[in-house]
Amino acid sequence: MAAETLTLFLKLFAAVFYGVSSFLIVVVNKSILTNYGFPSSLCVGLGQMFATVVVLWAGKMVRVVNFPDFDRSVPRKTFPLPLIYFGNQISGLFGTKKLNLPMFTVLRRFSILFTMFAEGMLLKKKFSRGIQLTVFTMIFGAFVAASTDLAFDLEGYISIFVNDVLTAANGAYVKQKLDSKELGKYGLLYYNALFMILPTFIIALIMGDVQKVLEFEGWVDVVFIMQYMLSCVMGFVLMYSTVLCTQYNSALTTTIVGCIKNILVTYIGMVFGGDYIFTWTNFIGLNISIAGSLVYSYITFTEEHSSKQSDAGSKTEIRGKIAV
Repeated sequence: MAAETLTLFLKLFAAVFYGVSSFLIVVVNKSILTNYGFPSSLCVGLGQMFATVVVLWAGKMVRVVNFPDFDRSVPRKTFPLPLIYFGNQISGLFGTKKLNLPMFTVLRRFSILFTMFAEGMLLKKKFSRGIQLTVFTMIFGAFVAASTDLAFDLEGYISIFVNDVLTAANGAYVKQKLDSKELGKYGLLYYNALFMILPTFIIALIMGDVQKVLEFEGWVDVVFIMQYMLSCVMGFVLMYSTVLCTQYNSALTTTIVGCIKNILVTYIGMVFGGDYIFTWTNFIGLNISIAGSLVYSYITFTEEHSSKQSDAGSKTEIRGKIAV
């Protein structure tokens, strides 16, 4: 009984930890880049890369995590993930700065569509009619919302669509690299960040972002400094919480928690974001997309549950035949 209670607690803790981490990183990044007007998405990304490298290196030193040491084969084993990682992170941060939270969240749902296409082409995965309909409902809602987005920002929209494509590519390549079991999840994250720190710094230097950050007046604000430091470590925390939630629950639970988090971000962003402009068409479009994500979660859950029952039934039938 005590063991079952502990297991249930760990499952709930892992799910809540992932949900809170996923929610916080969006809200904190939005606060830094929009509310405080921090001048460089690149330097926020640079801070997150540096924190990831330091945390994982320290974890390896005290043997909390393990991944292979660097050798000449590591760049080959990681490529092209570092480039995708860099583009994914920077485009996401830039989109966060340019768009209000409700539109940022609803446009991120295009990543589900792109992932579906990528898995269909690369992994030959088939999707049920229900899944296809709910995904296209989410996309339709996003188009309706975008049609009357009075805070429309072309650069922000382009950034999010690039981010969606790179998110899909990142998922496909990470799965491919993890299946090969060469570097492991911690090794991939560590070397992705490590390889891109210097190029990101050089780009920030050439574009003048480093100078803007040094001249930024917010460094005297203790609250801003705390939020910036939190943003730096949240990249790693989010990755760890995702692994933890998947380990103690399932990838399905992680997906559903992510959908619920996105709903909260959408509604909280409407009220507290400070840059959302209300129109009925936009509001209705957002809610169509939200309804689609809820039905998507339900269908995914029921299909997964049915699949597990089918597998269990097949195993029981096989055991019965063997016994006979």
